[in-house]
Amino acid sequence: MLPPPPRQPPPQARAARGSVRLQRPFLRSPLGVLRVLQLLAGAAFWITIATSKYQGPVHFALFVSVLFWLLTLGLYFLTLLGKHELVPVLGSRWLLVNVAHDVLAAALYGAATGIMSDQMQRHSYCNLKDYPLPCAYHAFLAAAVCGGVCHGLYLLSALYGCGRRCQGKQEVV
Repeated sequence: MLPPPPRQPPPQARAARGSVRLQRPFLRSPLGVLRVLQLLAGAAFWITIATSKYQGPVHFALFVSVLFWLLTLGLYFLTLLGKHELVPVLGSRWLLVNVAHDVLAAALYGAATGIMSDQMQRHSYCNLKDYPLPCAYHAFLAAAVCGGVCHGLYLLSALYGCGRRCQGKQEVV
């Protein structure tokens, strides 16, 4: 024989402590838009370099672009999902972490853009109309432009984060 059903309704299930909730205000914030643009320009930068024949200091530019593309992707999704508190030690200083990331990225993208501009100048001899051999000039030119765009975007997001910090705000959004 089965026991009678309970007279009280079961308690409401609470949201799990580790539940994932999309932070929609971040998507429309200036930093969210800048992060998407940084990801797009960064991908264009390293794909442009990776598809050309490169050597020497261009390896550093490729390293910088892939490293900061991956770090930006991580920062974007941790902020979007509201999970930055899970990052040990740094989660409580998330705005400061974002500003430090952006300043370092702007500095290293500036160096990478300089490298790509130098490589473009070194390959300018093959920018002739009827030059018969393959030439990396156009790839290096496109990479230098993408690097400059990345440098500007990271500089803008660093200034935005510094502005929020100066206003006394602790959150990214």
